[in-house]
Amino acid sequence: MAAKGMKSLGEAMRGLSMASRPCRTLPVQPLPLISRCSMATEAPVANITRSVTEAWQPLSSVPVTIYSFPSLEPRSLEAWSPKHLHLPLRRDILHLAVIYEGDKTRQGTASTKTRREVHGSHKKMYAQKGTGRARRGTRQSPLLRGGGKSFGPKPRDFSTNLNRKVYDLAWRTALSYRYRRGELIVTEDGMELPLPNDFLQLAASGKLGQELEDGFVKKYVHDLLVAMGWDRTNGRTTFITGDRRPNLFTALEAADAEGRAMELEDVDVKNLLETGRLVIERSALKELIKKHQSDLISRVAVKGIHAKGPPTGQTLVHY
Repeated sequence: MAAKGMKSLGEAMRGLSMASRPCRTLPVQPLPLISRCSMATEAPVANITRSVTEAWQPLSSVPVTIYSFPSLEPRSLEAWSPKHLHLPLRRDILHLAVIYEGDKTRQGTASTKTRREVHGSHKKMYAQKGTGRARRGTRQSPLLRGGGKSFGPKPRDFSTNLNRKVYDLAWRTALSYRYRRGELIVTEDGMELPLPNDFLQLAASGKLGQELEDGFVKKYVHDLLVAMGWDRTNGRTTFITGDRRPNLFTALEAADAEGRAMELEDVDVKNLLETGRLVIERSALKELIKKHQSDLISRVAVKGIHAKGPPTGQTLVHY
């Protein structure tokens, strides 16, 4: 038994001596190679690096096709600045612009009378004590019927402030959003809806009643927009012109469910985002861009010359 105990003690001492040896003297056993298994859904790593010798060339222009209306035949191809029609989507800026426009449209004319404005005597109704009645003040008390209103509304201005450069950026962001989605259609100037000559002759002679005229125009506009894919089922369409066009505006007023026509001075950022697409005249788009590019024009004059914004529409090809 003693020999067996000494043998175990010797093995334990040898183990301690091996543990105290430096790492470099210990035998090194190579680790087994583990093969890398890839998942079936794992995509190869893309090479996102770029050679430093390649010059980075930002987008210098975006193409815009000018169509005829209502045939939608391409007439010309123009180059527009990406700062006008290719801006990234900024929901925060669009939200600020829509709220700013909504606050400006609030009338704020609600008004109620206070107890000092209600007609009648302002004398105390009863004595404070001794009458057996409740303690009442004047007849104009808000607690009585016909009295004044406590904390009622008064005429006020709900409009808020928004930096002009932020507001102009919101305009071009909304147009860029439509352009990038393919929902901005630019037409030639003078966009008008051609109605059939037979209908125009009958309407001019007065042989058609108002109901028949409205019914025919409504069906005509519906069929036309359905053929183009611009009807109600496809999100409706907003037509923007430089001034009022009689046939176009009258027809779309009769067929309000299919779309709407607006003059340039009546358009705001919210109108650019409401319907499924925008159909705008070239001159109206050009005027809209020139009016809302204050953040692109510097007020500092260099040698007496103020910097101008990017060009608006340079014709490349005539079809």
